[in-house]
Amino acid sequence: MRAHMEACGKAAQFICPQLPASPAAAMKLAQNLIAEFDASQLALVGSSLGGYYATALAEQLGCRAVLLNPAVTPARELENHVGATTAWHSDEEFEFKTEYIAELEALAVSRITRPERYFLLAATGDEVLDWHQMTNHYAGTRQQVIEGSDHGLSDFDKYIDAVIEFCEI
Repeated sequence: MRAHMEACGKAAQFICPQLPASPAAAMKLAQNLIAEFDASQLALVGSSLGGYYATALAEQLGCRAVLLNPAVTPARELENHVGATTAWHSDEEFEFKTEYIAELEALAVSRITRPERYFLLAATGDEVLDWHQMTNHYAGTRQQVIEGSDHGLSDFDKYIDAVIEFCEI
């Protein structure tokens, strides 16, 4: 995504921080980074837990969000992972603390309010999360169910133009 935005001369419009393990701290960082933007011109793109955060922010701010294999119920899915663990894409260790479960629950969006603000990409080959749960939670949104692929959407380059188009509406 970064390379695509740079190639289009839009690098300044791309913000992608490394989020802290604490959901509350991650949300605070994201809120601080986007505070200066007009929500009607803002589009968030979040993958996995980032999709969960993007949903919470989109509901708070009224902005658009693209969700890539988003977590829908991460408090339940992650409660068995409390303790020392490693990052998804590296061997970097961090501690997932018990209090993070409550922080995740505090961000829950049981029902989205304006489906037209969302674009869901859900891979049937996601080995971590259930794509059926994603499509049900985001019913009424623009959706693209991807046959196969994986949790990290390793073939994301096939879908980037649709993502950018949605963000620029």
